[in-house]
Amino acid sequence: MRSTSSSLYLLSVGCLLVSAACADVEEPSDDDDSYVTTGVNGSTSSGETGGTASTGAWGHNGSGGEGGGSSSHGPYPIVLAHGFFGFEEFAGVEFATYFYQVKQYLADNGETQIFTPAVDPFNDSATRGAQLEAHIESILAETGADKVVVIGHSQGGLDARVVAHDRPELIAAVLTVATPHGGSPVSDIALGITENDAASDIIDNLVNLIGSAIYDEVGDETSVTDALYQFSTPGIAEFNATYPDAPGIFYASMTGRTDYHLGGQACVPDFHLAYIDSLKTVEDPTEALFVISEAIIDGSDDSPNDGLVRVEDAKHGEFWGCVPADHTDEIGQIFGDNPGFGNSFDHKQLFLELVRELRRRGF
Repeated sequence: MRSTSSSLYLLSVGCLLVSAACADVEEPSDDDDSYVTTGVNGSTSSGETGGTASTGAWGHNGSGGEGGGSSSHGPYPIVLAHGFFGFEEFAGVEFATYFYQVKQYLADNGETQIFTPAVDPFNDSATRGAQLEAHIESILAETGADKVVVIGHSQGGLDARVVAHDRPELIAAVLTVATPHGGSPVSDIALGITENDAASDIIDNLVNLIGSAIYDEVGDETSVTDALYQFSTPGIAEFNATYPDAPGIFYASMTGRTDYHLGGQACVPDFHLAYIDSLKTVEDPTEALFVISEAIIDGSDDSPNDGLVRVEDAKHGEFWGCVPADHTDEIGQIFGDNPGFGNSFDHKQLFLELVRELRRRGF
């Protein structure tokens, strides 16, 4: 059996597959001064619209949909959907959950119907979404609820969109955290769609570590190639065309920012959540794991990102803003390590505040 340390390294490299899109739209790279609580397309702290929200190619319309429809009667069970290379318990260790200690923290604060189902860690979201749908049906049978709310991190947000599209009667709301709704330049590089010499170390790691280890871990029914294609420029375009948002379901999103970037105009939210606003001047240092990918995503326009997903590509529905966190900090990985010197971000408090806001809205 692979050692815990080498498995963690494999986990870290695996996370590199979930990154930002290759969109050509440039956003202002202004820093702190442009991120204010009364932004042009933001809303007030009470949730009232403060301006006209922008519309993105992958569903950022600012409104988030109506949510729940006429039959909505929360509180609904909350499903936390993991991302690429995700797990419910890592290497059989009970405390090492993907959403690190989040489930227990929520329970300690009165949220006892929290579910963390596991789906295929290496596959496209059509496959993973079907698996998530089956889990949700079991959750509904267990709880007696008629719908759930899904909070998806990274690829888990795409999985949630699949279920919402295919079985909208099961879903009241979808909230995505650092989900690559716009695709992944790393996937383009890995599949040979584009070339980038600076990314060679990432690709070497994928081939040498993940490529040889996948089948030892999860069997030969999984498909990294399918997942890579989905995150590519043509793949994500196909995904977004195939899985448009379902009427009556509320969609919202938020993401992280690292490399000491305060986000600038890109992080101005459509809705202001007090906890996220309280962190707007807090910076996050870049972890060594994300130095290469963050530099690739930055490109020439210094696009704010969490080391894997560009802010603009993480927007879908009503945008709730950015927190000072990289792609693993957002879920408390690895194993609850500190997000960085001087960074007061707390991933468990973030998830609690996200759930509280959903509850406030009737979900």
